[in-house]
Amino acid sequence: MIVGIGVDVVELARFERAATRTPALLTRLFAESEQVQAGRRLALHSLAARFAAKEALIKALGDSEGVSWHDMPVVSDGQRNPSFALQGGVAAIAEARGITSLHLSMSHDAGIAIAYVIAEAS
Repeated sequence: MIVGIGVDVVELARFERAATRTPALLTRLFAESEQVQAGRRLALHSLAARFAAKEALIKALGDSEGVSWHDMPVVSDGQRNPSFALQGGVAAIAEARGITSLHLSMSHDAGIAIAYVIAEAS
């Protein structure tokens, strides 16, 4: 049963300006493992999509109390299928809501990154 849906969009140019203006921003938003895949640093448009995913997750959960950006790393299953590795406050919220499955879709095109999250409970 679906218990939450979240969507978020990020303007790529704005995200790039913020990352350039505040170099520590990427470290605050993403774990090192999220910023580097297959030995290379991800492009800013990919990180913007991951940020949209984190915002969409918060909306799908319906709560952000006690949540840290590092509590919801976006990971890949090795076949480029994204998902979350929940920990800390985000994992506690998901458990309290009975969430057993999260579905994530991300994309970027035409200057926008977008992410959808569907949260399911048994």
